[in-house]
Amino acid sequence: MADTQIRASADALLRAPTSPRGPRDPAAIIRWTLLAMGAIVMVMPIVYMLSASLKYPYEMYNLNIIPKEPTAENYTYVLSDGRFYRWFLNSFIIATCTTVSAVFFDALVGYALCKFRFRGRYIVFIAILSTLMIPTEMLVIPWYLMSRTLGWLDTYWGIMFPGMMTAFGTFLMKQFFETVPDDFLEAARIDGLNEFQIWWSVALPMVTPALSALAIFIFLGNWTAFIWPLIVTNSQNLYTLPVGLTTFSVEQTVDWELIMTGAALATIPTLIVFLIFQRYIIRGIAMAGLKG
Repeated sequence: MADTQIRASADALLRAPTSPRGPRDPAAIIRWTLLAMGAIVMVMPIVYMLSASLKYPYEMYNLNIIPKEPTAENYTYVLSDGRFYRWFLNSFIIATCTTVSAVFFDALVGYALCKFRFRGRYIVFIAILSTLMIPTEMLVIPWYLMSRTLGWLDTYWGIMFPGMMTAFGTFLMKQFFETVPDDFLEAARIDGLNEFQIWWSVALPMVTPALSALAIFIFLGNWTAFIWPLIVTNSQNLYTLPVGLTTFSVEQTVDWELIMTGAALATIPTLIVFLIFQRYIIRGIAMAGLKG
């Protein structure tokens, strides 16, 4: 009898007309308003950058978003400068090589710290994490002294070596490898696979979201890196894109319209990477949060 009454009540609720405009939740309105304001604050610098790239020099200090006389001459000038393509290629090579190296070694070390039992592994893990508390600016001098001693100044290797392995990546991969069941690894050992084959063929495919998210973060970080490439390079042929754009600023004048144009062009690869792989970023962050 009780079940019959419950079903009747449920059917009545389903048949009841619903208003297309129900009561609005004040908390939801506040939430969406704050999100919209935050989105505007985040997007406005990009909008102004694109706007400034279409302005003439005399209009640069006018803060209007829509240029009075839009022009594409700035893009023509920057793209006609052969150095821009060289800087673009340098940034792409450095970001790609650093990303491949960091993802490989971070995943390898994270797997070893997670799945191998050896004396002192927690000390090693804490030592790696402790480097996250050291600001990059404090590491520049040791990096520079090491580069000068080993002859790495003004070379691709000198630019790349500080990011060939990261503490954050090691921590992230260790957390994800903890979700990999040990039974799968033991089954692979019984089948005769060695430890590297187990890591490569069994463990890595199970943490693909983490690998993708880590690769994106490292690529974007190295693509936009400025301080270390500026310090370690002397030749303009080795400048990365962020460093090369500073050549449009001289002692007497600053060509802001050209800097904004170069920055707008430099943003295109990062936007493409984000649009293509955004689902991996979100999934990786979500899974890391659930794991933590």
